[in-house]
Amino acid sequence: MSVKPEILTWARETAGLSLGEAAHELGLKDARGETAERRLEKLEGGEGETPRTLLPKMAKVYRRSLLVFYLNQPPKAGDRGQDFRTLPGEHVYNPDLDALIRDIKTRQGLVRSILDDEEAPAPDFVGAATMEVPVKELAARIAKRFEFSLEAFRATETREAAFKYLRGKIEDGGVFVLLLGNLGSYHTNIPVEVFRGFASADERAPMIVINEQDSKAALSFTALHELAHLWLGTTGISGRDAESGIEEYCNDVASEMLLPAGELEGFAKLTSLDEGTKAISQFAEARFISRAMVAYKLYRFTKIDRPLWIRLNTRFHDEWVTAKQGRADKQKATQGGPNYYVVKRNHVGPALIGLVRRAIDEGNISYTKASKVLGVKPRNVEPLLASGTIRGRR
Repeated sequence: MSVKPEILTWARETAGLSLGEAAHELGLKDARGETAERRLEKLEGGEGETPRTLLPKMAKVYRRSLLVFYLNQPPKAGDRGQDFRTLPGEHVYNPDLDALIRDIKTRQGLVRSILDDEEAPAPDFVGAATMEVPVKELAARIAKRFEFSLEAFRATETREAAFKYLRGKIEDGGVFVLLLGNLGSYHTNIPVEVFRGFASADERAPMIVINEQDSKAALSFTALHELAHLWLGTTGISGRDAESGIEEYCNDVASEMLLPAGELEGFAKLTSLDEGTKAISQFAEARFISRAMVAYKLYRFTKIDRPLWIRLNTRFHDEWVTAKQGRADKQKATQGGPNYYVVKRNHVGPALIGLVRRAIDEGNISYTKASKVLGVKPRNVEPLLASGTIRGRR
């Protein structure tokens, strides 16, 4: 069966590669007076058969399944949803993000089949609300449904502990929360400017994916933002745009849960960058929330104007990038790092670990499928599960 030329072009372009870049990555060489780039161009133009030995390389370089190269026509682009949050900016295409979305959809399908085998009850909140519900009312509904206590959240000792508390409540309520920011290697890290969170509103196996590379203070806000999306029954990516109405609504729900409007009454109107930075930093630190979220809420309540909001967010982002690089340099200098399985368990979360553990013990899933759900090799499944905390519904 021959490969359609348009499939080759589609696979390369959706991987974000030019003809020259793709030819180099595929290891093509100049031959018979033609450049490697020209040889690839001819294949995409339908001149000659694509060598079978080249297809596995294309699958790897373009991050596609080998099977897609035998389709009759390119598949339609997947819907990323409407959810884009934080600062205004241009939409950025990132092939690694598309690959991550496909990976999440595959995992979600496997999780759904496991839950079907367990005859687990479906969550009752996916798509249960609309944007006509007042922000405060939906925030209260979510807090009640997941037994979330703002007092308990703030009573933890660190931002990491606060997020762990929130994640536990969300997972106990039937949502799988994953921390993923690449395709398994730092070479494929997806910038937070492109992707901060992803909500996949499956009625059986709802998932929230958060970019692990984001600041610790931002994780809780993103989790609640995406949780609001699940209640609306919408799937989407959180990036750097704040233009859509649904995105603004989810922002308002998340910020109301972490910072009720009444707590901002004592804030005087801020006008300078330095004054705003100091006041917001102190306020956010005491509540285990991000400075960007406080700035957003102040902007929404007209305590700061839009230009200052944008300048504050830019400063907070730049300071975070500098601090993150400093930590990376320090870790590199000490040649240390957390245990592989500790990191992986944190990525997939207790609920998913518990589900896979039960499925294996009950013979409902193979180690090969378990490895796909957990994002590890089959031989690493048991070590990963061995000391993982068990959580999640049956």
